[in-house]
Amino acid sequence: MSIKVENTGFKPIIADIKPIKSDAKLEISKDKTEHVKKLAGTDRIAKWFSQAGIYSISSAKQKQSIDHKISERLKLKERRKIINLENILSKAINFCLDEGQTDDIDPDWFFSFIKMAEEIYSPPMQELWGKIFAVESGKPGSFSLNTLQLLKQLTQKDAVIFRRAVNFASRQRGDSSPKLLIGYYRKKSLWSFFSANSGHQLNLAQFGLSYPDLLALMDLGLIHHSEIESGEIAFGETVEWRISGHTMTLSPRLRSLTLVYFKFTTIGAELSKLVNSQKQDHYVVALRQKLGTVFNIKD
Repeated sequence: MSIKVENTGFKPIIADIKPIKSDAKLEISKDKTEHVKKLAGTDRIAKWFSQAGIYSISSAKQKQSIDHKISERLKLKERRKIINLENILSKAINFCLDEGQTDDIDPDWFFSFIKMAEEIYSPPMQELWGKIFAVESGKPGSFSLNTLQLLKQLTQKDAVIFRRAVNFASRQRGDSSPKLLIGYYRKKSLWSFFSANSGHQLNLAQFGLSYPDLLALMDLGLIHHSEIESGEIAFGETVEWRISGHTMTLSPRLRSLTLVYFKFTTIGAELSKLVNSQKQDHYVVALRQKLGTVFNIKD
């Protein structure tokens, strides 16, 4: 006996299932990635606001009364201030070296310092403020309130640029004011009038300090807004400079020569004391080559 299988005309269901196109798969994957990124961004935003005592609508704390939120936020704010000051105190103690100081800090300076320092949140800037207090406690009067007020405006990015500028700082013997020495200028005379270029300067950008960086330091009041020329260096005269950890004694081979530099402001000079500068050998080599065309140079 044989069994006959009747053909019903229905196709297997699996045959009607079409594979997902690769483009569709990519679209789904892209949507998931974007969704994950959005969630991560949302969490990041909510996290930052929560540190200020502000919570999103989806948070359970959002349902608390306004009075309770105000109370909690004030507590959080004061708690953060205390933590900031404790961190700065710890840094100051680590920096403090002078135990023989007898002069006392001006109380007005101290409490102004405290009021500003309690709102310093980033660890690198807290370290800087701790160092300031350590220096001030050893030598009262080292930092003015104007310097503290400007320092409070500095971001970490500003501090990095300023530290980079201090690495190039130069000082002429007998002058404590730091400068960014960039080259020389020869004043016009009958013999130099036909010279193609009477000024010879380095571009600090090739050493990591761009012109926008200089403009930022100018706007912050850390260096003066324009280049400055030294007094004319007399023929046969010698001047000694300490340049980025190197000493140079310059003696002009031509007349009517001046040095060109950017000068740190009083506030910039005060803050430069806090920076442990590093030698910039490439800058010094390039400056020697530039100045060596018209100066005799001795180490």
